[in-house]
Order: sequence, then structure tokens, then C-alpha cells
Amino acid sequence: MGASVGGGSEDEDTEVSEINVTPFIDVMLVLLIVFMVAAPLSTVDVPINLPGSTSTPAERPDEPLWLSLGLNRVLSLGNDAVPGGGLQAALDAATGGKRDTTIFFRADKDLPYGETMAILDELRKAGYLKVALVGLEGAPPAAEGVTQQ
Repeated sequence: MGASVGGGSEDEDTEVSEINVTPFIDVMLVLLIVFMVAAPLSTVDVPINLPGSTSTPAERPDEPLWLSLGLNRVLSLGNDAVPGGGLQAALDAATGGKRDTTIFFRADKDLPYGETMAILDELRKAGYLKVALVGLEGAPPAAEGVTQQ
């Protein structure tokens, strides 16, 4: 009945030439679940209405440092609100004092230009000169109220 190797009796150990894939499938399913749970945790949950851009997106580091300015004029570093006047301290804590870290700045498109520039000035005064402005990828920019001279 059983397949014996070497002509021995059925009670002896036999070699099986088939690969048991059940443990492999179990491991893959566990990894799938881990990645499905971890992927949403790596995003920033500050709602910002971004302007569109048609330029080619630049490469992004594995763990970007997001600075967001919402329409309610609340400044957030990642998901944490930054108290008024505490931007430099919050950035120093998040970067470990590394001033060459790229800051990804997101601002709501309906904010006045002056408020956006005020935050960029604060970043410059704090010594953070590598600032990437973030927009919606592949969306055409809004042409309302734009005049060309």
C-alpha cells in the first residue's frame, strides 16, 4: 500500500520526494496580513486640500517628514499639532537637530499666500533650507484668477 524505498518493510521511514507547501502558504498569508495592517499606519491623516501639479514627482524618502498647514491654520508635524512659536523645537525633536533633513510642506490651496510664506520664512529662520512643496500628482493646476503678463 505505502511506497517504500529500498525494498524495506512499510514500517521503516521512507523518503518523500514531494515538497510540503502548506507551511510556505501559511507564512505568506501571515505576511500579507501584516502588510495590510501596517500600510495604512504609514500615512499622514491631516486632511489638506492640495493644489494640483503636472510636474514629474520627485523621489521620496522611506520616512518623509510632513509639515502640514490646514485651512483652519493649524500647523502639524506628522499627525501632531505644533504649538504657536514652537516650530523650530518640534523640527529639532523630530530630526534630531539635523538641519539638512528635507521637510515635505503641504498647505491647503485655499490659504492666503502670505500665511504659506510665513511658514516658509519660519523654516528658513530655523535653518531648515531643504523644503519640498507637495501638491497633487498629475492634476492640472487650477487656472482661476491667474493672470499672465
